[in-house]
Amino acid sequence: MTRPGFHLAIPVDDLARAREFYGGVLGLPEGRSAEAWVDWNFHGHQVVTHVVAGARAESGRNPVDGHDVPVPHFGLILSVEDFHELAGKLRAAGTEFVIEPYQRFAGEPGEQWTMFLHDPAGNALEFKAFRDESQLFAR
Repeated sequence: MTRPGFHLAIPVDDLARAREFYGGVLGLPEGRSAEAWVDWNFHGHQVVTHVVAGARAESGRNPVDGHDVPVPHFGLILSVEDFHELAGKLRAAGTEFVIEPYQRFAGEPGEQWTMFLHDPAGNALEFKAFRDESQLFAR
């Protein structure tokens, strides 16, 4: 790896639905698994879905660029082409977006495409793509 990878464990209430979403819709390769968890290859990073009983609730929302962003959330920074390809795949799968794919901060430092959605267990995900990835931390 050229960059360190991250590991993130998230709660889900149904592994079959997690497999359908992470493996089927997002197309992530499945790694090790057991009765109560599954490892996913999240583009070279390890995301683990662990079965946890009980409903999940969002902690809150934060206003960004006129939208209420769900917090907490996690996701990936993709190329613009991959972002639009994923948006199409998510639409085809009938995904309900929290924030529809759109271009944020147009003409400003950090110009990007972004979209927010929930997995079947209610975990919020953001996928984004920068016009210029060198602007990732631009102010």
